[in-house]
Amino acid sequence: MRSCLLMVGAALFLPSVVQAATCEETFAKSGSILSGMRFTASITVPDLTPASAIGQMRGIVAGKGYDVIVAEPEDGSMLIEQPQTGKARAFPITITATTTGGRGTVQMEAKLRGGQTVPSEAAKTEMCEMLGGLKGGKAGLAAASAGMKAVSTAPALEMDALSLSQQISKDTERNAAAIPLRYQNKSFLIKGMVGQIAKDRGDYIVTYKIPHPYEQAIRLPGQAAFKTDIACVMAKGQAAFTLQLKPGKSIKLSGVYDNFSPTEHILLLKDCRSAG
Repeated sequence: MRSCLLMVGAALFLPSVVQAATCEETFAKSGSILSGMRFTASITVPDLTPASAIGQMRGIVAGKGYDVIVAEPEDGSMLIEQPQTGKARAFPITITATTTGGRGTVQMEAKLRGGQTVPSEAAKTEMCEMLGGLKGGKAGLAAASAGMKAVSTAPALEMDALSLSQQISKDTERNAAAIPLRYQNKSFLIKGMVGQIAKDRGDYIVTYKIPHPYEQAIRLPGQAAFKTDIACVMAKGQAAFTLQLKPGKSIKLSGVYDNFSPTEHILLLKDCRSAG
């Protein structure tokens, strides 16, 4: 009888050892609003390689509107950002994938900036929803192949020219190499005043009026010591509109990221059109 009880006990105990924790059980919060809050969550999936995991996650996060900064499938690493909306700055989310014994583990870590806050339950729901979409085996490989071709569905970034200029200047001080990755394929909707109108090799270019920091009546704490100019290469069919512009006139243009020069401090947009 005692032997049977031990066997039953072992049978009941074994699944709890083998069964991996759910994503919700792995979720953890650390840090503070002042220093920056951090959220982590992970999931383990059978027959999941790092390359498959990162490929799938790229498709999942792009479909939810996140900006993919860099994805390195073979190294099991990816950096994404919660896109900026209005005055709320973007924050980074690191995704790492490893494999042990035929089982792949994927972890997400969101690092909020000091002063930012997100409800813990909302963070847990969002992170686990994304991680819960991972698949193993052939289904996962197919999803990974499609995911590596996915494009973010994030809406156009709508800002005034001065705020965008100050943001790009500050990002240049932090890490200029990340700027082209952050804004590649990004659509913009920018309002401000005309600085200059020029024509270069058949293209009309409109530059926003951006004052130097020392010319501003009010300077923000920690603001960069230089400005970043914003120039728009107007789309075909916009010549009539462009030729009626003059310096100091209010404008609102839509455009798509084209290039950035960290040495000349210029953000260049293409296919720009009047947006009202």
